[in-house]
Amino acid sequence: MNLVKQLGQFPDEKRKEYFSTLPNYLNGRFQNILPTPALLEGESMTKALLNSLCKVEHTTPGFPLPFITTDLKNLKPEENVLVWFGHSSYFIQIDGKKFLVDPVFSGNASPMPGSIKAFPGADYYKPEHMPDIDFLLISHDHWDHLDYKTVQALKDKTGKIICGLGTGQHFEYWGWPSEKIIEKNWWEIADLAEGFTLTVTPARHFSGRLLNRNISLWISFVLKTPSKTLFLGGDSGYGNHFSEIGEKYGPFDLAIMECGQYNEKWPYIHSMPEQIIQEVKELKADNFIPVHNSKFKLAQHPWYEPLEMVSKYAEENNQPITLPMIGEKTDLDQLGKVNWEKWWENCW
Repeated sequence: MNLVKQLGQFPDEKRKEYFSTLPNYLNGRFQNILPTPALLEGESMTKALLNSLCKVEHTTPGFPLPFITTDLKNLKPEENVLVWFGHSSYFIQIDGKKFLVDPVFSGNASPMPGSIKAFPGADYYKPEHMPDIDFLLISHDHWDHLDYKTVQALKDKTGKIICGLGTGQHFEYWGWPSEKIIEKNWWEIADLAEGFTLTVTPARHFSGRLLNRNISLWISFVLKTPSKTLFLGGDSGYGNHFSEIGEKYGPFDLAIMECGQYNEKWPYIHSMPEQIIQEVKELKADNFIPVHNSKFKLAQHPWYEPLEMVSKYAEENNQPITLPMIGEKTDLDQLGKVNWEKWWENCW
């Protein structure tokens, strides 16, 4: 497949002219709210690359991961459920609407053949398993969140795409009609249907599909439906945006929190497990699901560590947590009423 096509396309002049009027865009790049270096002070990319060559045990599972096959096309219309597919991909059916977030179903988190393959057992779900989707949500344009093969396979069954500023350019380049694409800046609202609003909210991260960083925006979402308020987190380090989102839009019935692919050498762009509980509390979330784990090896920690550590911290802090297996239905009307099995303990 043509790598150039998969790269997508830089924002056009019309977009860049508009971006230049925005307070979070400077010198041709989107900016984080807080200063956000890619690496910890004193670290270098060379040192980080050398560190990645050091052997760490259990960075990939010793056995295929367990998963549950859920027939998404034949859910009862009244079911309010979330189904996680590993890493940051998940499906939500709520109050009669269907959402799909950051789907990566091609088996890879990179366009290079054979690189960053999905763990065995973590790649059952494919585009053909998806029902018609009302709203496709894309948090940012990194390969492990915006997968060309996947979104192209979903084109004919997707109603609208909601993404951050600049990311829509990729979809236009890939042949998606512009009327399907909704691009928003932080704090802007999309009215989706009666009783449904989606607010694009900040994250502390970066964007880019090769060498050009931050020419499109990285985001999280606040989804309000007739019955629920959900926080759909994108990749993010800790920052004051969590408390601001909590003050403006909380409390939340559920927060989906990116937890994994972290390293103490890049603490500003991915939260460490011990920070997740603080973020959940600042969001005023009653319950949370830790995602961004259990499918791809993108950092030098044991693959199970994000789930092991964050579940431990949640227990210590009396914070309700939801821990589904890949493909398992999470009943959004019964949050906190299930004792979740630590399914990862049998796969080291």
